[in-house]
Amino acid sequence: MNQICFELDAERQGILDAADRYARDRLYPLAARMDEEEWWPDEEFRALGRNGYLGITAPADLGGAGLDLFASGLVAEAFARWNPALALSWVAHENLCLNNLLRNGSDEQRRRWVPGLCDGSRIGCLALTEPGAGSDALGSMSTTARREGDHYVLNGRKLYITNGPVADVALVYAKTDPARGAHGISAFLVETDTPGFNVAQKLEKMGFRGSQTAELVFDDCRVPAECLVGEENEGKRVVMSGLDLERALVAPLAVGIAERALALAVEHAKTREQFGKPIGSFQMVQSRLADMYTRLEAMRSLNHRCLAACNDLEPGGGGRGAIHKLTAATVMYTADSLNAVLDHAVQVHGGMGYIWESEINRLYRTIKLLEIGAGTTEVRKMIIAEELLKEAT
Repeated sequence: MNQICFELDAERQGILDAADRYARDRLYPLAARMDEEEWWPDEEFRALGRNGYLGITAPADLGGAGLDLFASGLVAEAFARWNPALALSWVAHENLCLNNLLRNGSDEQRRRWVPGLCDGSRIGCLALTEPGAGSDALGSMSTTARREGDHYVLNGRKLYITNGPVADVALVYAKTDPARGAHGISAFLVETDTPGFNVAQKLEKMGFRGSQTAELVFDDCRVPAECLVGEENEGKRVVMSGLDLERALVAPLAVGIAERALALAVEHAKTREQFGKPIGSFQMVQSRLADMYTRLEAMRSLNHRCLAACNDLEPGGGGRGAIHKLTAATVMYTADSLNAVLDHAVQVHGGMGYIWESEINRLYRTIKLLEIGAGTTEVRKMIIAEELLKEAT
C-alpha cells in the first residue's frame, strides 16, 4: 500500500526555506514603510527578477526558473509571512499576468513579453473588474474592444487593479462582441505607455497598503491585433481558468500571514507579563494559541493539496468540475480561518494589537481583502454548491 505523505519533500521544503530567508532579509524591512506611506519599493520588486523570484513557472529558455505552480505557491506563502503587501503584488505579477500569458499566449507573445516579466524589467497586472462589474465581472463588463484594421480600439474603465499604477504591461479583458455577453469577451496584452491608457486614480486601502491599486482608463487606446491573447471572443475560457489558479495562489497569502501571526502571538504570550507571570501561563491565552495552531495546520494542508491538484491543469481546464470546486473551497476556508487566527492574535496582544503601527495590527487589516478578492466568500460558496449539485444529478 502506498504511503500518503503530508509533509513537503526535501526539494519543496528547500524552495520554501530559501524564499523565507530572502523575504525575511530583503522584504520584511520594507513592510512598515509600505504600510505607513503606501510606498512602492520599485527597485526591490524588480530585483526579485535578478534573484530568481520572478517567472517561477516560466521555462528557462524564457528566463524563468522552470518550476511548477506548487513552487510558486510556496514562494507566495514565504513572502506573505514577512511582507503581505509585496506578496500580493508578486501574485498579481507572477500568476495573474505572467503565468496566464504562459498558458494562453502564442509562442510569439511569450517570446516578446515573458523574458522582461522574468528579469524584472517589466511589471505585470491583470485588468478585469470594473466600477459596475465586480462579482459579475463577465456579464456586467462594459469595456469594449473594436477591431479597426490591424488594431483593436479599447474604451472603458477598470477598477481595483493590483499593480495598476506601477505596471508596464496589463492583461486586459474587453468585449469584442457585446451582443454575446460573457461569450463575447477577448483578452489583450496592453503596454501601459500606449496612447489612450491612463491611471485615473491610485486607491488608498485599509490593508495590503503598499501594494499599489488603481482605476485604469482606456480612451480610444489602440492596441495592435497581435496583442490579442487566444482567439477573439474566447476570453471567458482564459478568465475562468485563470481565476481557479488565482484562488490557488491567493490562499498561500492567507497561510503565510497566519504563520506569522501565530509566531507573533506565541512570542508575545511568552514575554508579556501580567499578575507577575507571562500571559502564556493563563489557560484562556493557551486556548487561543491552540485554536490558532489548529486552524493554521488545516489551512496549510488544504492549500498544499489544492496546489498539487492545480499543477497539471491544462490550459482552459479550469472554471468547472472538481478543480473549480476545490480552488473555491481552499481560498474560502483559508480566508475564513485567517479571520479567526488574526482575531485570536490581536486579542492575545491586547491593547498593543489595536495600535495601527504594530505588526499584528498591520496583519489584521489584511483580512477583508482575502474574503473579497478572487471572488467573494459568497461567490465561492455558490461555486462549491453548484458543482456539488451537478454531481448529484
